[in-house]
Amino acid sequence: MAGTLRPYRNDPSLPIKRGITMAYLEITLEVEPTNRVAAAGVYEKYKQPFLDTVPGATSKEFLVRDEDVQVLHGFRTVADAKAYLAGDLFTRDVVAGLAPMLKAAPDVRVYDTV
Repeated sequence: MAGTLRPYRNDPSLPIKRGITMAYLEITLEVEPTNRVAAAGVYEKYKQPFLDTVPGATSKEFLVRDEDVQVLHGFRTVADAKAYLAGDLFTRDVVAGLAPMLKAAPDVRVYDTV
C-alpha cells in the first residue's frame, strides 16, 4: 500500500488518545535474581492502578536483563511522567513495595520523544 504517513505529534487536529506515547519513564532496579519474582509481583499489583488512575499514563512494561530489571512507563507528556514520580501511587506504594528488594538506589530517567 502506498501512502503518506503523517506523524501524530505534528497533526494538531488529532485528539490525544490513550495509548499515544510521547514520553517514557525508565526506572532501572538492581534486584537479586532471587528477588525478581517478588519485584514482578509489585509491578503486577500496581500496573492496572497505574494505567487506570495516573493522568497521561499509556503503558507499563517490566523488562528483565541478567544484570537488572527495568520498568518502562509510557506517558503522553514529560510533565505527566514527572507528576507520577511525585504522586502517592509511586512514592507511597511502589517505592515502599520495592525498597526491601533493592541493592542500590533506582536509576530514574525521563525521556521525551521527537
